[in-house]
Amino acid sequence: MRPTLAFIPSPPANGIHLGPLFVHAYGLMYAIGIALAVYITARRWAAAGGDRALVYDVLVWAVPVGLIGGRIYFDVTTPFDITPHAWWGPFAIWKGGLGVWGGIAAGAAAGVWRVRRAGANVGVFMNAAAPALLVAQAIGRIGNYFNQELFGKPSGLPWALEISQAARANAGIPAADMKYATFQPSFLYEMIFDLALAALLVWLGHHRPIRPQGLFALYVAGYSGYRIFEETIRTDSSAYFLGLRLNFFIAIVMTVVGLAWFILVQRRGPQNLVAAVGRGGRPRPPGAAARGGNPVLPGAAARRGS
Repeated sequence: MRPTLAFIPSPPANGIHLGPLFVHAYGLMYAIGIALAVYITARRWAAAGGDRALVYDVLVWAVPVGLIGGRIYFDVTTPFDITPHAWWGPFAIWKGGLGVWGGIAAGAAAGVWRVRRAGANVGVFMNAAAPALLVAQAIGRIGNYFNQELFGKPSGLPWALEISQAARANAGIPAADMKYATFQPSFLYEMIFDLALAALLVWLGHHRPIRPQGLFALYVAGYSGYRIFEETIRTDSSAYFLGLRLNFFIAIVMTVVGLAWFILVQRRGPQNLVAAVGRGGRPRPPGAAARGGNPVLPGAAARRGS
Protein backbone atom coordinates (compact mmCIF):
# COMPACT_ATOMS: atom_id res chain seq x y z
CA MET A 1 0.00 0.00 0.00
CA ARG A 2 1.34 3.42 -0.97
CA PRO A 3 2.05 6.00 1.76
CA THR A 4 -1.01 8.09 2.56
CA LEU A 5 -0.54 11.77 1.70
CA ALA A 6 -3.93 12.86 3.07
CA PHE A 7 -6.01 11.31 5.82
CA ILE A 8 -8.45 12.01 8.63
CA PRO A 9 -6.32 12.58 11.75
CA SER A 10 -7.04 10.72 14.94
CA PRO A 11 -8.50 12.86 17.76
CA PRO A 12 -6.07 14.17 20.39
CA ALA A 13 -8.33 12.92 23.22
CA ASN A 14 -11.56 11.01 23.70
CA GLY A 15 -13.22 13.67 25.82
CA ILE A 16 -12.91 17.02 27.53
CA HIS A 17 -12.24 18.17 31.09
CA LEU A 18 -14.85 20.30 32.80
CA GLY A 19 -13.26 21.19 36.10
CA PRO A 20 -12.81 17.96 38.05
CA LEU A 21 -15.05 16.07 35.62
CA PHE A 22 -14.01 14.30 32.43
CA VAL A 23 -16.78 14.17 29.84
CA HIS A 24 -16.37 11.25 27.43
CA ALA A 25 -17.10 12.23 23.83
CA TYR A 26 -18.70 8.82 23.24
CA GLY A 27 -21.33 9.41 25.90
CA LEU A 28 -21.79 13.05 24.90
CA MET A 29 -22.49 12.12 21.28
CA TYR A 30 -25.05 9.52 22.33
CA ALA A 31 -26.73 12.10 24.56
CA ILE A 32 -26.93 14.55 21.66
CA GLY A 33 -28.19 11.80 19.36
CA ILE A 34 -30.93 10.81 21.81
CA ALA A 35 -31.99 14.45 22.22
CA LEU A 36 -32.28 14.86 18.44
CA ALA A 37 -34.18 11.58 18.14
CA VAL A 38 -36.69 12.73 20.77
CA TYR A 39 -37.16 16.07 19.02
CA ILE A 40 -37.70 14.49 15.59
CA THR A 41 -40.00 11.77 16.90
CA ALA A 42 -42.06 14.29 18.88
CA ARG A 43 -42.59 16.45 15.78
CA ARG A 44 -43.52 13.51 13.58
CA TRP A 45 -45.77 11.99 16.26
CA ALA A 46 -47.56 15.30 16.81
CA ALA A 47 -48.03 15.66 13.04
CA ALA A 48 -49.75 12.26 13.08
CA GLY A 49 -52.14 13.43 15.77
CA GLY A 50 -50.35 12.09 18.83
CA ASP A 51 -49.53 13.81 22.09
CA ARG A 52 -45.86 14.73 22.48
CA ALA A 53 -46.02 13.73 26.16
CA LEU A 54 -46.12 10.08 25.09
CA VAL A 55 -42.74 10.49 23.37
CA TYR A 56 -41.18 11.69 26.60
CA ASP A 57 -42.77 8.82 28.50
CA VAL A 58 -41.30 6.35 26.01
CA LEU A 59 -37.92 8.08 26.35
CA VAL A 60 -37.80 7.49 30.10
CA TRP A 61 -38.18 3.74 29.61
CA ALA A 62 -36.70 2.99 26.19
CA VAL A 63 -33.34 4.73 26.61
CA PRO A 64 -32.11 2.90 29.76
CA VAL A 65 -33.56 -0.40 28.57
CA GLY A 66 -31.96 0.13 25.16
CA LEU A 67 -28.57 0.88 26.70
CA ILE A 68 -28.77 -2.28 28.78
CA GLY A 69 -29.81 -4.33 25.75
CA GLY A 70 -27.06 -2.83 23.61
CA ARG A 71 -24.41 -3.56 26.22
CA ILE A 72 -25.61 -7.12 26.78
CA TYR A 73 -25.50 -7.75 23.02
CA PHE A 74 -21.96 -6.36 22.84
CA ASP A 75 -20.77 -8.41 25.84
CA VAL A 76 -22.27 -11.63 24.46
CA THR A 77 -21.12 -11.27 20.83
CA THR A 78 -17.68 -9.69 21.44
CA PRO A 79 -16.53 -10.88 24.88
CA PHE A 80 -12.86 -10.40 23.93
CA ASP A 81 -13.42 -6.65 23.57
CA ILE A 82 -14.70 -6.06 27.07
CA THR A 83 -12.49 -3.49 28.79
CA PRO A 84 -11.15 -3.00 31.33
CA HIS A 85 -10.44 -6.59 32.31
CA ALA A 86 -12.06 -6.29 35.71
CA TRP A 87 -15.33 -7.41 37.28
CA TRP A 88 -16.96 -4.12 36.27
CA GLY A 89 -15.68 -4.27 32.68
CA PRO A 90 -18.98 -5.59 31.23
CA PHE A 91 -20.73 -2.50 32.60
CA ALA A 92 -18.20 0.11 31.35
CA ILE A 93 -20.36 1.66 28.63
CA TRP A 94 -18.24 4.83 28.62
CA LYS A 95 -15.36 2.77 27.21
CA GLY A 96 -17.48 2.10 24.11
CA GLY A 97 -19.25 -1.06 23.11
CA LEU A 98 -22.97 -0.99 22.34
CA GLY A 99 -24.54 -3.50 19.98
CA VAL A 100 -27.07 -1.67 17.79
CA TRP A 101 -29.37 -4.64 17.28
CA GLY A 102 -29.51 -5.40 21.00
CA GLY A 103 -30.15 -1.77 21.86
CA ILE A 104 -32.87 -1.26 19.26
CA ALA A 105 -34.61 -4.55 20.10
CA ALA A 106 -34.67 -3.86 23.83
CA GLY A 107 -35.55 -0.19 23.45
CA ALA A 108 -38.29 -0.96 20.92
CA ALA A 109 -39.82 -3.56 23.23
CA ALA A 110 -39.96 -1.01 26.05
CA GLY A 111 -41.40 1.59 23.68
CA VAL A 112 -44.11 -0.74 22.38
CA TRP A 113 -45.11 -1.50 25.95
CA ARG A 114 -45.49 2.19 26.84
CA VAL A 115 -47.37 3.06 23.62
CA ARG A 116 -49.78 0.17 24.09
CA ARG A 117 -50.27 1.13 27.71
CA ALA A 118 -51.25 4.64 26.56
CA GLY A 119 -53.76 3.18 24.10
CA ALA A 120 -52.03 4.72 21.09
CA ASN A 121 -51.30 3.12 17.73
CA VAL A 122 -47.97 1.31 17.91
CA GLY A 123 -47.44 1.10 14.14
CA VAL A 124 -47.84 4.84 13.61
CA PHE A 125 -45.50 5.57 16.50
CA MET A 126 -42.90 3.20 15.03
CA ASN A 127 -43.08 5.02 11.70
CA ALA A 128 -42.58 8.33 13.48
CA ALA A 129 -39.52 7.05 15.32
CA ALA A 130 -37.73 5.20 12.49
CA PRO A 131 -35.90 8.17 10.87
CA ALA A 132 -35.13 9.61 14.30
CA LEU A 133 -33.36 6.43 15.39
CA LEU A 134 -31.11 6.62 12.34
CA VAL A 135 -30.18 10.21 13.14
CA ALA A 136 -29.31 9.17 16.71
CA GLN A 137 -27.14 6.33 15.42
CA ALA A 138 -25.37 8.68 13.01
CA ILE A 139 -24.50 11.13 15.79
CA GLY A 140 -23.40 8.24 17.99
CA ARG A 141 -20.86 7.20 15.36
CA ILE A 142 -18.98 10.44 15.99
CA GLY A 143 -18.30 9.00 19.43
CA ASN A 144 -16.68 6.00 17.74
CA TYR A 145 -14.30 8.42 16.04
CA PHE A 146 -13.17 9.86 19.37
CA ASN A 147 -12.73 6.34 20.77
CA GLN A 148 -10.74 5.36 17.65
CA GLU A 149 -12.93 2.35 17.00
CA LEU A 150 -15.22 1.04 14.29
CA PHE A 151 -12.62 1.28 11.53
CA GLY A 152 -12.03 -1.07 8.62
CA LYS A 153 -9.17 -2.52 6.66
CA PRO A 154 -5.86 -0.68 6.06
CA SER A 155 -6.32 2.01 3.42
CA GLY A 156 -4.33 4.64 1.56
CA LEU A 157 -7.40 6.60 0.44
CA PRO A 158 -7.39 10.38 1.01
CA TRP A 159 -10.20 9.95 3.54
CA ALA A 160 -8.53 7.08 5.38
CA LEU A 161 -8.63 7.35 9.18
CA GLU A 162 -5.45 7.59 11.24
CA ILE A 163 -5.47 5.16 14.18
CA SER A 164 -2.89 5.35 16.95
CA GLN A 165 -0.79 2.28 17.72
CA ALA A 166 -2.41 1.90 21.13
CA ALA A 167 -5.89 1.96 19.60
CA ARG A 168 -4.83 -0.58 16.97
CA ALA A 169 -3.65 -2.92 19.69
CA ASN A 170 -6.83 -2.46 21.70
CA ALA A 171 -9.00 -3.17 18.66
CA GLY A 172 -7.54 -6.65 18.26
CA ILE A 173 -6.86 -6.28 14.54
CA PRO A 174 -4.73 -8.92 12.76
CA ALA A 175 -1.03 -8.71 13.58
CA ALA A 176 -0.22 -8.17 9.90
CA ASP A 177 -2.23 -4.91 9.94
CA MET A 178 -0.47 -3.42 12.96
CA LYS A 179 2.20 -1.85 10.73
CA TYR A 180 -0.37 0.37 9.00
CA ALA A 181 -1.43 3.72 10.41
CA THR A 182 -4.50 4.56 8.31
CA PHE A 183 -7.68 2.54 7.82
CA GLN A 184 -11.11 2.64 6.20
CA PRO A 185 -13.31 5.02 8.27
CA SER A 186 -16.21 2.61 8.76
CA PHE A 187 -17.80 4.93 11.30
CA LEU A 188 -17.97 7.70 8.68
CA TYR A 189 -19.48 5.41 6.03
CA GLU A 190 -22.18 4.33 8.46
CA MET A 191 -22.88 7.89 9.60
CA ILE A 192 -23.43 9.02 6.01
CA PHE A 193 -25.59 6.01 5.23
CA ASP A 194 -27.73 6.47 8.35
CA LEU A 195 -28.48 10.09 7.50
CA ALA A 196 -29.24 9.22 3.87
CA LEU A 197 -31.59 6.40 4.89
CA ALA A 198 -33.31 8.67 7.41
CA ALA A 199 -33.94 11.24 4.66
CA LEU A 200 -35.27 8.51 2.37
CA LEU A 201 -37.70 7.25 5.01
CA VAL A 202 -39.02 10.77 5.57
CA TRP A 203 -39.47 11.19 1.80
CA LEU A 204 -41.27 7.86 1.49
CA GLY A 205 -43.57 8.77 4.37
CA HIS A 206 -44.55 11.95 2.53
CA HIS A 207 -44.85 10.60 -1.01
CA ARG A 208 -45.77 6.90 -0.81
CA PRO A 209 -48.64 5.04 0.89
CA ILE A 210 -46.55 3.43 3.62
CA ARG A 211 -48.68 1.67 6.21
CA PRO A 212 -48.08 1.67 9.99
CA GLN A 213 -44.88 -0.26 10.85
CA GLY A 214 -43.75 -0.01 7.23
CA LEU A 215 -41.11 2.68 7.72
CA PHE A 216 -39.73 0.89 10.77
CA ALA A 217 -39.52 -2.36 8.78
CA LEU A 218 -37.58 -0.51 6.06
CA TYR A 219 -35.30 0.92 8.74
CA VAL A 220 -34.52 -2.59 9.96
CA ALA A 221 -33.97 -3.90 6.43
CA GLY A 222 -31.98 -0.90 5.20
CA TYR A 223 -29.65 -0.57 8.16
CA SER A 224 -29.04 -4.32 8.30
CA GLY A 225 -28.38 -4.39 4.57
CA TYR A 226 -25.69 -1.77 5.02
CA ARG A 227 -24.15 -3.77 7.85
CA ILE A 228 -23.63 -6.70 5.48
CA PHE A 229 -21.20 -4.46 3.60
CA GLU A 230 -19.63 -3.01 6.74
CA GLU A 231 -18.87 -6.41 8.22
CA THR A 232 -16.81 -7.26 5.12
CA ILE A 233 -14.39 -4.36 5.64
CA ARG A 234 -13.98 -4.45 9.42
CA THR A 235 -11.04 -6.37 10.89
CA ASP A 236 -11.38 -5.52 14.58
CA SER A 237 -12.02 -8.19 17.18
CA SER A 238 -15.22 -10.15 16.69
CA ALA A 239 -16.86 -13.51 17.24
CA TYR A 240 -16.65 -15.63 14.07
CA PHE A 241 -18.92 -18.26 12.53
CA LEU A 242 -17.94 -20.35 9.49
CA GLY A 243 -14.92 -18.11 9.02
CA LEU A 244 -16.95 -14.89 8.83
CA ARG A 245 -17.87 -12.29 11.42
CA LEU A 246 -20.95 -13.28 13.43
CA ASN A 247 -22.62 -9.93 12.78
CA PHE A 248 -22.35 -10.59 9.03
CA PHE A 249 -24.86 -13.43 9.39
CA ILE A 250 -27.03 -11.48 11.81
CA ALA A 251 -27.14 -8.62 9.30
CA ILE A 252 -28.32 -11.00 6.56
CA VAL A 253 -31.04 -12.43 8.80
CA MET A 254 -32.25 -9.00 9.89
CA THR A 255 -32.29 -7.73 6.29
CA VAL A 256 -34.55 -10.62 5.28
CA VAL A 257 -36.72 -10.12 8.36
CA GLY A 258 -37.10 -6.41 7.64
CA LEU A 259 -38.02 -6.94 3.99
CA ALA A 260 -40.50 -9.71 4.83
CA TRP A 261 -42.01 -7.51 7.54
CA PHE A 262 -42.41 -4.60 5.10
CA ILE A 263 -44.03 -6.77 2.41
CA LEU A 264 -46.43 -8.29 4.94
CA VAL A 265 -47.43 -4.88 6.29
CA GLN A 266 -47.93 -3.37 2.84
CA ARG A 267 -50.10 -6.26 1.68
CA ARG A 268 -52.60 -5.72 4.45
CA GLY A 269 -55.83 -4.15 3.31
CA PRO A 270 -56.90 -0.67 4.35
CA GLN A 271 -57.62 -0.54 8.04
CA ASN A 272 -59.47 1.93 10.19
CA LEU A 273 -57.30 2.92 13.09
CA VAL A 274 -59.06 2.81 16.42
CA ALA A 275 -59.15 6.14 18.21
CA ALA A 276 -56.23 6.48 20.59
CA VAL A 277 -56.98 7.21 24.22
CA GLY A 278 -55.26 9.04 27.03
CA ARG A 279 -52.10 10.72 25.79
CA GLY A 280 -52.09 8.85 22.47
CA GLY A 281 -54.14 11.19 20.34
CA ARG A 282 -57.52 12.78 19.65
CA PRO A 283 -60.56 11.23 17.94
CA ARG A 284 -60.97 11.82 14.22
CA PRO A 285 -63.83 10.89 11.88
CA PRO A 286 -63.39 7.34 10.45
CA GLY A 287 -61.75 7.01 7.05
CA ALA A 288 -59.56 10.08 7.29
CA ALA A 289 -56.06 9.59 5.87
CA ALA A 290 -52.92 11.58 5.38
CA ARG A 291 -51.66 12.87 2.07
CA GLY A 292 -50.44 10.05 -0.13
CA GLY A 293 -52.83 7.52 1.42
CA ASN A 294 -50.93 6.92 4.63
CA PRO A 295 -53.16 6.01 7.55
CA VAL A 296 -52.59 8.28 10.50
CA LEU A 297 -53.64 8.47 14.09
CA PRO A 298 -57.18 9.68 14.71
CA GLY A 299 -56.95 13.40 15.28
CA ALA A 300 -54.12 13.87 12.79
CA ALA A 301 -54.31 16.61 10.25
CA ALA A 302 -52.96 16.03 6.76
CA ARG A 303 -49.82 17.90 7.76
CA ARG A 304 -46.55 16.05 8.27
CA GLY A 305 -43.60 16.41 10.59
CA SER A 306 -39.95 16.58 9.73
